[in-house]
Amino acid sequence: MTKMDAVVFVIDDDPEVRGAIEMLIESVGIGVKTFESAQDFLQSKIPDSPSCLVLDVRLPGLSGLDLQHELTKRQIQIPIVFITGHGDVPLSVRAMKAGAVEFLTKPFRDQDLLDAVAQAIERDRTRRAERTEIEELRKRSDLLTAREREVMRLVVAGMLNKQIADELGASEATIKTHRAHVMQKMQAGSLPDLVRMADKLKTTISSLQDALHSPR
Repeated sequence: MTKMDAVVFVIDDDPEVRGAIEMLIESVGIGVKTFESAQDFLQSKIPDSPSCLVLDVRLPGLSGLDLQHELTKRQIQIPIVFITGHGDVPLSVRAMKAGAVEFLTKPFRDQDLLDAVAQAIERDRTRRAERTEIEELRKRSDLLTAREREVMRLVVAGMLNKQIADELGASEATIKTHRAHVMQKMQAGSLPDLVRMADKLKTTISSLQDALHSPR
């Protein structure tokens, strides 16, 4: 797992633990930044690269779970691997429900931590790739005219050109032209490609709407 573009943030108030984890993660070729407290982390500049947090649950000041909540509130998406010296089941349940990748109890095996970090970084890589794809799809969809968007909506709903023409009060030839423009602007090689793109855009819009209307 030699991925030099990735970085692991380690937050633990015990300098010996921080140092040991830093050495372990660096030994497999991954960059590490360590912090003594959650406040120090929040005040730092977070690089825009695949990353994860190795986070102690019990910290002075802002606790690990408090930091997890604060990151969610700020819409900062970093996968978290929790570590704790206390086998606190309710805490682990709360952490996992809030999206933590893993919850390890000290002392843990080096390989268990490395496996959890690898999983967390891979999750972040996937999220970033999906975000990039969505941004590209939005740019393409912004090129569509209002009528082309209507045609796209009906095409991905499974309607034939003739049915779309009847629906929109246009000729079938006109619909064929609009459809060709949609395929070209969206860079869709086939109808299944276009349907997949539309589904991704629709899912993203729904997620944004849910986030806007969710209780704070």
